[in-house]
Order: sequence, then structure tokens, then C-alpha cells
Amino acid sequence: MVRMEIGLVGLGKMGGNMRTRLQRAGHTVVGYDRNPEVADVGSLEELVAALPSPKVVWVMVPAGDPTRETVRALGDLLDEGDLVVDGGNSRWTDDQANAELLAGRGVGFVDCGVSGGVWGLENGYALMYGGSDDDVAKVQPAFDALKPEGDFGAVHAGTVGAGHFSKMVHNGIEYAVMQAYAEGWELLEKADLTTNVTEVFRSWREGTVIRSWLLDLLVQALDETPSLEGIRGYADDSGEGRWTVEAGIENAVATPAITAALYARFVSRQDDSPAMKAVAAMRNQFGGHAMHTSPPPGGDAAPDRQD
Repeated sequence: MVRMEIGLVGLGKMGGNMRTRLQRAGHTVVGYDRNPEVADVGSLEELVAALPSPKVVWVMVPAGDPTRETVRALGDLLDEGDLVVDGGNSRWTDDQANAELLAGRGVGFVDCGVSGGVWGLENGYALMYGGSDDDVAKVQPAFDALKPEGDFGAVHAGTVGAGHFSKMVHNGIEYAVMQAYAEGWELLEKADLTTNVTEVFRSWREGTVIRSWLLDLLVQALDETPSLEGIRGYADDSGEGRWTVEAGIENAVATPAITAALYARFVSRQDDSPAMKAVAAMRNQFGGHAMHTSPPPGGDAAPDRQD
């Protein structure tokens, strides 16, 4: 196995666990984060200086301006032949703009959609990456270390933007699947016929055509909080569901299930939704996303965490 030295910007829930998985595989990781307690170096300048050439820097910061600003800053610090990897949840159109910016300085760019949430450290991360063959080859040892064991779980999806576009569609599908499970749970809870809803869902985990990891997580959530009491039926959307619907419109591809699931999350913000309790519980299980809890007697609701 080729061992590499790689810079990692952003050491939060995902980035921190990815650093550990890379280190376990024998790679050297130089990490930078605004939180000095988890960082290896104190600045981007120090991170770049610590890496051998050609330098590879993986960015794991929030999508939008934080990623764009980080890429611009790295463009000023890196040299021809170096590489930036965006492993956040950026929109694919940002990838194309970032790649063009860096190309003017001779720096390569790879976008990588990452799925696996808080479980990725042990199970591996599903990776979808886009970029040229040469640029992908520079970071391939890291991809191999981060992916799950076995033949699947990682794909060179296409040119720049293809990785995040694929991850966007993945998340759109995730919206629809979770919504279907959640609506089924609400119906079983509502009807008088079924007296053990959790065990019904547990039985579906083996031998059925709808078994999945999301189903496993819903059962785990129900084991921890029977009937999901205390969880408000409110579910945020990360933005990728919206982008999937917009991409469907732009390409004249009908996405009714994904669109309905996205709109159901909007509805959840108006009235407390039993189905959305299940969606919120599943999101918390796989990604540690914030749950809006009911206030205790005489107290306030738990404040929202910002992921």
C-alpha cells in the first residue's frame, strides 16, 4: 500500500473521524481546524508548509462560503502540481468554479461526495469522486483507506462535479426512503390492529425487499425511544434535497417521490408531525443531526445544535 501525507482542513464530526481512519491505515495526516484543541497546526500556511510536494489538501468544512473561501486561500498557498479535494457537501456548480480558479494556478481539484456519517470511522465511507484520472490518482491511497472493505463503496463518478452531483442524488433518494418508512411507522402506530410496531419493523430487517441500513437505524431509534416520545416532528433539510429537485427540473426528469419528501419536511415546520419524528430520529442515528425536543415541565426546549 502506498502511504501518503495529506492535509485535512476541518476536524469536526466527519473530518475528525476521517483523520483517525486515515491514520489507522498508516497515512500521515496534518490537520487544521479553527478549534486549536483538535488541530495539529495553527494555520493553513503551517499546514501547507508541513506537506511534501506534490501536496494534497482535503477540505471538510461547511458548503458554500466557508468552502469557497478555504479553496481560494489554498490556491494562494499551493504550487503547480498540488491538489485540493473538497469532501464536503458542496453544490456541483461550486466544484466547477473552484476547479477553474485553481487550474489558473496549476493546482488540481477533485470533488468527493462522502456518505457514512458518524458510523464511517468503523464501517468506512461511501465515496463518489469527480476529476481527471491524474488528479484522482494523487489521492487514491486516501480513497482506498476511507472506503468500506470489499469491492464496492467508492467510485470515480466522472469529471469535476460528478462526485457531488452523485452524492446530491444519493441524498435525494435518502429523503424519499426515509419518508416512506416514516409514513409507514405513523400508519402502524395510528391503526388499532398493530400492538407492537417496533417488532414489526424489526421483523422487516431480515428477508424482506425493504430491508436497509435506514430501517436498521429506525429500529434502533425505536428501541431507544419507544413511540419516539419527546421528539418534535420537525426535520431540517441539508440543501441537497432541494438541489436534487432543481436538477430534475433543469433536466426534465420527474422526481415526484423525492420532491414530496422534501415538501414533507417543509410541512413539518408548521405543525408537529408524527411521521417527522421518525425522520428526525433516523437523521440523528446516522448523522448525529440535531433533534428538536419537547420542553420538560417548567423548562425550555433543548437548544438546537448546529452541525
